[in-house]
Amino acid sequence: MPLPKPPTKRASRLDASEYATSLVPSKKKPVLAALPEAPAPTPPAPVLSVVAAPAPARPQRSAKVLRTAEPAAPAVIEARAPKVETPAARAPAPAPALAPAPSPAPASAAKARASKATKPKGTGSSKLFVLDTNVLMHDPMCLFRFEEHDIYLPMITLEELDGHKKGMTEVARNVRQVSRDLDALAASLKSSTLEEMAKGLPLDQTGHREAGGKLFFQTQLIDAPLPQGLPQGKADNQILGVVQALKAQQPEREVVLVSKDINMRIKARALGLPAEDYRNDKTLEDSDLLYTGVQALPADFWERHGKTMESWQQGGITFYRISGPLVPSLLVNELVYLEAPGTAPLYAKVTEITGKSAVLRTLKDYGHQKNAVWGITARNREQNFALNLLMDPDVDFVTLTGTAGTGKTLMTLAAGLSQVLDERRYSEIIVTRVTVPVGEDIGFLPGTEEEKMGPWMGALDDNLEVLARGDSSAGEWGRAATNDLVRSKIKIKSLNFMRGRTFLNKFVIIDEAQNLTPKQMKTLITRAGPGTKIVCLGNLAQIDTPYLTEGSSGLTYAVDRFKGWAHSGHVTLARGERSRLADFASEVL
Repeated sequence: MPLPKPPTKRASRLDASEYATSLVPSKKKPVLAALPEAPAPTPPAPVLSVVAAPAPARPQRSAKVLRTAEPAAPAVIEARAPKVETPAARAPAPAPALAPAPSPAPASAAKARASKATKPKGTGSSKLFVLDTNVLMHDPMCLFRFEEHDIYLPMITLEELDGHKKGMTEVARNVRQVSRDLDALAASLKSSTLEEMAKGLPLDQTGHREAGGKLFFQTQLIDAPLPQGLPQGKADNQILGVVQALKAQQPEREVVLVSKDINMRIKARALGLPAEDYRNDKTLEDSDLLYTGVQALPADFWERHGKTMESWQQGGITFYRISGPLVPSLLVNELVYLEAPGTAPLYAKVTEITGKSAVLRTLKDYGHQKNAVWGITARNREQNFALNLLMDPDVDFVTLTGTAGTGKTLMTLAAGLSQVLDERRYSEIIVTRVTVPVGEDIGFLPGTEEEKMGPWMGALDDNLEVLARGDSSAGEWGRAATNDLVRSKIKIKSLNFMRGRTFLNKFVIIDEAQNLTPKQMKTLITRAGPGTKIVCLGNLAQIDTPYLTEGSSGLTYAVDRFKGWAHSGHVTLARGERSRLADFASEVL
């Protein structure tokens, strides 16, 4: 390409103040910011002629549009190449970009960009969520869980909250917590006028920075006609009327009803109103995605990892240090296995992950009679993994899930008795569970705390009978003495009196943990003192607590949060070992 002719006229200079002002709107590409404002009569340099040649004069645009325009990029590249070729073209090169005085258009564009950056998240295209009362009762922190979206509370919701604030139940405590949060948000306003309240209360004023939206109260009466079949005096129907009125008032914005009541969501959708469930309390959307704690090694494990593998023995246990593509998929205390025909199986636990390498430790075979735990041996691979975790003193928290008859309670009780009576590692066993009946409640139970908990501990009695029957040589008197000794080391406690307690050097068994809420699970786990081990047992397919699902259960919550911790372990037991009748019933019923 031929070089452009040298300029015939020297460019005018700028003052320092004008030079600084012209750089403010477009710090990255001042050439593009000044191109539309270049004076038309006399182009100061051939660089501008290259840019302006392909297209006619256009209306004034902001700097953002020019920066993303497609024709501008190749024009600037072609214009910059000649400036390096000759000294004549290099000298006046800065002049075209800075020759004209800056127009107010780039400054306005910069101001628009700045206002867009500082614009609060809770306005504009964000959604408006209308909360039902049951959402606030279920999760008192739900006000701060909607990110940049806004929240609207109808007046009937506040009335219902006021009616449920008394009592010692968990619902009453949640309502009181919500009331305190609403009071703190209202106190952050400068004035309590209707105009100030109509602007919305920023949800991040009380320290919850993750909430970028605003809270709006119903400050005026909304007269929204509903279908004739819906009674106007019912609270749910009044909330539906508020949602319908908000949708009509703000057609450009998405208004969504959030409720834990299924029938409420059905009625909303029947009226053409969007409704959603409150899903923030769910740890997982699908229980099939729950961490199993067990991973099968690939069939070519030795071929792919054998060259860089290090192995050593210590205390009769073999360790392997591996590095390769398998390491990123492993977690600490995850149990791995490799079973191939014709070769010895490998059962190991991940004890350490450092960078791109992991250390595997072989497990003890509790399926052999010589390693029996209180007379109990493992009947399958998962039971062997579970006994290794239950008997490991370095593992403080164990969760076992599985269908009915997989041996969760029996193995846990055998491991607890072995470590309490034989090894003296723990002082006693504490057993607790949620008292949620399967059918109709039979009423109050007489007696002390342990006597009241007796009917709920039928599974404990059944497993103790199995464990005591193992010693057939002791005779009837010996078995009776063993039962008395065992029962003296087992304490049955109610879940209702756990607040404020601290368990020192105890083996704690939480049975039927799938019926616990995440808050109750946190209350129980935080009771552990020095030297205490907690074991949670449950079947996620048998949840009896109302409003709890597999995704929102406290057991699911604990499994998901504790995975990868160096002092916790989890095993999902797959095979039932109770009886062939129980196994067949769990499959077909």
